[in-house]
Order: sequence, then structure tokens, then C-alpha cells
Amino acid sequence: MDKEVDPSVLAAIDEMRLSGPRLTPVEIVAKMGVFDARDKPFEHAWLATGDNVIATIWGEYVSVAAGGRWFYLESLDAQRRPGGGVRSAQQAQRAKDRLALLKRTFDAGQGFRAVLQTNRVAIAELESNKSAKVSTRVRDDAEWHVASWEPEQQLAVLVRGARGWVPTEADIAAAKARGGVAPDEEADAAPAGPTTPDALQAAAMAYVVGHFKGYGYNAEDVTSKALGYDIEVSNAKGAMLLKVVVKGTAPALPTFALTPEESLCAVREPLWRLLVVADAGTATAAHKIYKPTEVDQAPGFQRKA
Repeated sequence: MDKEVDPSVLAAIDEMRLSGPRLTPVEIVAKMGVFDARDKPFEHAWLATGDNVIATIWGEYVSVAAGGRWFYLESLDAQRRPGGGVRSAQQAQRAKDRLALLKRTFDAGQGFRAVLQTNRVAIAELESNKSAKVSTRVRDDAEWHVASWEPEQQLAVLVRGARGWVPTEADIAAAKARGGVAPDEEADAAPAGPTTPDALQAAAMAYVVGHFKGYGYNAEDVTSKALGYDIEVSNAKGAMLLKVVVKGTAPALPTFALTPEESLCAVREPLWRLLVVADAGTATAAHKIYKPTEVDQAPGFQRKA
């Protein structure tokens, strides 16, 4: 809500709103180059033309440092809502997609474009109140960038304006007090998942086998054959459906890479797919599947040199 927004931030948002054309929240994003904006009205980040990333910045969570610089704390915990509470599967997927796009800009050393938004209900109710709607959304002509990405702390810092400045520890502590990220003690209690590569892979494999078998498919572990994938998925008649490479991520092991054999198989095998299990080995495990052309979009993927 407006009363939760720093007065200087709210004043800037109001100035942008009054100086620009009257557009709906979807029209604003569409005019920034997101052709399928109408099909994704509830997303929190989008990939626009020219590989430009656009992300929502909630005004209620924008902090202003002593020197006037704006910054925003981004939780890297996709499973829990800001301030606490477990996200629904749909909300978690939106959060993961947003984090993947932000991480993409961070890895590439690029900025992103922002839409500044305030809401009609208290910000803490944004994902739990069915009446939650956008109050104001405006395009921010100033560029934003991800100044830091700290998986160990489950935190990223987004900064408005030129690079080279980061908020102080005192600034960050004050911002945490405003909300937007889970309290430290809650973060410590969150399921950490496996802490060794072997345990992580075993948990991810068990999840994937159980997933496909739950739908009545056959899922055979062929890892030992070194075929360039881990699981063969077939239907009840024995027809091959997918050849799946399984990768898992967890807070202690947030990245993964493909082996040379897996990369080669991705090129030659039409049924090859990458399936990434986030938070493998925990009650909040969730997965997403990628075609060979989409592997670079997978959160946590690191291409070997």
C-alpha cells in the first residue's frame, strides 16, 4: 500500500505516473517489448525483445540509503513468501522464473529494466489475499542491476542507477527490518537439503523416478550405461517417450553443469531433455523440464569452459 512506501520513492512513482500516458499494468509491460504480456499478466519478471529483462520492483520494499540511492533486497528462497509462509506451487514457479531472469543479468554483467509497482492491499498480503491488485505501475527509465548474489545468505541486492555502489551492512539491516525477505531465524530453519553432490543426485533421481511412475510411466535408471542421460521414460506399451538428464539443486549446491557426453547427446538425441529438481531431498522439491535449446535458461546451470 502507498503508506508503506518510502515518501521519496512514492513521490518519484507519482511523478512518473502523472508525466506518462495512462496505460494499464499489462499495456505498460507490452510497450516495453513483451509481446505475450497479456498471456502473462501475473508474472513478476519477463524477457522482452532484444533479450532485455524486465522485473517488477515493489515500491513497498524499496529502501533508500543515506546518500539517496535506492536498493531492493531480493530473497533467493523461492519456496517462501516475503516475511514468511510457504508459497503455492504456482507462486513458487513464478518466483523461480523471476530469479532465473535476474541471475541471467547478474551472470552477464547486464542491467535490467524495472516497472515500479504499489499495491491495493498491505504488501505482506500480496500473495495470500485474493483481493490483491496493482494500485500503481509505472515504467522506471533508470536502469537497475543486480549488485550482489549471495546464495549462502539466500539474498541478492538490486540497485537503481550506476554501478560501483552497494548498500552498507547498516542499510541492509534496516531494509530487512522493512520486510521483503524472511527473518534470519526462519531462514536457518528452512530445509537445507543434501550437502554433497552424490546425496543431491540420489535425491533428485528418486524424485524424478517417483514423478514419472506416479503418472503410470516406466522410468528406468540407465545412469551406469553412460548414454548421455540418466532415465529412460516409456509408456505401458514400451514406446520410448523421453531420455532425461537429471540434475538437482539445493541451497548448499545451487549450480550444476552437463558432462561432455550429456552435451553431445543433447545435440543428436531428439528425445533428450534436462529435468532440474530444485530443493531436491526436501518436502518443497519442485521440478522443471527443458529442451536442449532451453538449457541455458535453467536456474543454476553453468556452462563448462
